[in-house]
Amino acid sequence: MSAVAIIPARYTSTRLPGKPLLAETGKPLIQHVVESIRPAKRIERIVVATDDRRIVAAVEAFGGQAVMTRPDHPCGTDRINEAAAKLELAEDDIVVNVQGDEPDMDSTCVDKLVALLEGSDAPMATLAAALPAEQAEDPHKVKVVLDSRGRAMYFSRSRIPYDRDRSGAIRYLLHLGIYAYRVEFLKKFAALPPTPAEKAEKLEQLRALEHGYAIAVAVVDYHGIGIDTPADYAAFVARVRSATRRT
Repeated sequence: MSAVAIIPARYTSTRLPGKPLLAETGKPLIQHVVESIRPAKRIERIVVATDDRRIVAAVEAFGGQAVMTRPDHPCGTDRINEAAAKLELAEDDIVVNVQGDEPDMDSTCVDKLVALLEGSDAPMATLAAALPAEQAEDPHKVKVVLDSRGRAMYFSRSRIPYDRDRSGAIRYLLHLGIYAYRVEFLKKFAALPPTPAEKAEKLEQLRALEHGYAIAVAVVDYHGIGIDTPADYAAFVARVRSATRRT
């Protein structure tokens, strides 16, 4: 059994076109993502799955590996599934789906996720981090509620759980867009039909829950920010330049 990180990277983005290739830091964004997880000890290789030759060229220019996938995939999981098939991975190999717009994702988080799946009988695993209560209303920050075994009960863009008595004692958890699955389940998951809650919330992980599959969740100390808008990218560039000046 081996573990492979696959990063889906589309050129087209409604709010930030060409996002993987933005390079105001001196490196394309996709390179930052690859380099952030490269130190992971449990990952044997990192592959970018894309639908654009420009992204393939950028990845190969910094010594990375990329595979071309169809342009018509409705979600990242479908792109990951096609890439895993092209890589001819074994059924019990582990695929880690790392979002192509998460340049702050830490390699230790990746290692913890792989270890979580290896030690669980759940077919799928993901991560969460503490979320300040004042950010829980933000629909761009997906919340998750766990059961006593550390498995996901539900994911939502709404504030969950709802603090009816306004006790202030609720611990909100932010879902991090990183997943791990064995190849056998990845194939099965990609073949499942979309479900009502998935379509309403626009959250593909709800497809697994609605079809009765468990998702194991580990809570990690993570403060990274995904790049969704021009403002997000500008803030990231400022952080990189500030860090460069300090060194």
